[in-house]
Amino acid sequence: MSDELHRSERRRTADPINVPTPVPEQADLVTVDTTWGQLQPLHPFPTVPTVGELEVLDLLHNGAILVDTRVQDSRSGRTLPGAVHLPHDQLADRRDELDPDQVSILFCNGPQCPQTPDGIRTLLQAGHPPNTLAYYRGGLHDWITLGLPTSPV
Repeated sequence: MSDELHRSERRRTADPINVPTPVPEQADLVTVDTTWGQLQPLHPFPTVPTVGELEVLDLLHNGAILVDTRVQDSRSGRTLPGAVHLPHDQLADRRDELDPDQVSILFCNGPQCPQTPDGIRTLLQAGHPPNTLAYYRGGLHDWITLGLPTSPV
């Protein structure tokens, strides 16, 4: 791969901001911090579909639930409306909180966040049916940048 296609080196020294934040006095504008995380594969699990925003909305319309897999200190005070909080590092012990007859859409902070892939891996290793899981790779990052609503955690 050409050197021009690699992610630029991180130059920030402050703590990263892993969720896009509003620009003061600029309605509909957000800033994005590119200095955190590692890009995650689009399809990390062949048996679990990766979905975009329109598919998330369609699945929710058909009874799916949203699962915020982020640990408490990476939630930045916002989540997707109606999401339940099941941190990725607790999914093995709390997997019985997921209804195996209902699709669960798991998400975290975005394409560079490993928390949902880790949580899905944990669930699959524990025998959770893959056909009841969906991976929203865009997570809070893409949701916010597209102007979709969020809720306080």
